[in-house]
Amino acid sequence: MSKLLVKSGHEVIVLDNLSTGFRKNVKYGELVVGDLADIGLLENVFSTYQFDAVMHFAANSLVGESIKEPAKYYRNNVANTINLLDVMINHSVKYFIFSSTAATFGNPKYSPIDEHHPQHPINPYGMSKLMVENILKDYASAYDLSSVSLRYFNACGADPEGELGEMHDPETHLIPLVLQVASGRKKEITVFGSDYPTDDGTCIRDYIHVVDLCQAHLLAIEYLIKNKSGAYSFNLGSGHGFSVQEVLDASSLIVKRYNASIFVQYGDKRPGDPDRLVADSILARKILGWKPQYECLETIIEHAWRWELELVKRKKQ
Repeated sequence: MSKLLVKSGHEVIVLDNLSTGFRKNVKYGELVVGDLADIGLLENVFSTYQFDAVMHFAANSLVGESIKEPAKYYRNNVANTINLLDVMINHSVKYFIFSSTAATFGNPKYSPIDEHHPQHPINPYGMSKLMVENILKDYASAYDLSSVSLRYFNACGADPEGELGEMHDPETHLIPLVLQVASGRKKEITVFGSDYPTDDGTCIRDYIHVVDLCQAHLLAIEYLIKNKSGAYSFNLGSGHGFSVQEVLDASSLIVKRYNASIFVQYGDKRPGDPDRLVADSILARKILGWKPQYECLETIIEHAWRWELELVKRKKQ
């Protein structure tokens, strides 16, 4: 996101506590190391710099962990977001873009999922994000704070120029895990469930390229500037899903060109995993003018594979 903003002519300040991020990856914009729990630091940052808008990506985001440690998720994802919003209001910063999630919907009642779908989260992570969405509605009414909540489905891919990509520890996303097997960093990938009511028995998810996600954030800022204050929400996805098996098949074809292969084992379903999660993103396309550039699954995987090869190269140096 910082790269896109800088390339688009904006000045960027990155606030990160580096709990899951990496200092060396802040290649664009100025890094301030700090935590949203530190209100004094936030006040100092907002006094030092003059901001037009804030994009809020910082959150804990592991579903399983949220069930075991809900306090951590409500403290960081909700309470710390309130800290940020309050300091923004104190300094008259009126535009806010929030990273929300498809997890706010819970088990889907229908698919694809549009913005009118009921929101009934089934874990503290999803609940924490929904809480913030609701807080933003109240802040819009009370404090004239304009916001857009962008509900991601499955973010994936990497910088097409190979400069940036996923570096989670531990990694939990399907595509990078599959490619770590191909590169030799992992022995095998486990597919959880092969008897879903889908064509090939594996569950279906909506994969959206990270660059297309970033583009939606840029359009969201432009939308807020042009429209009356309010709290708006948009689902971000490709509008069509791919099964786990389709991801495996596409990945195998790509890594085969590099004489690599992917070892797969099949396990039981995980509790609470829906068979299908696909976004209806018509509203974002219509209202924001969003046009995803990288909807092809093979292109997404190709970009992620280049990044994986770059990570392997770095580890050898």
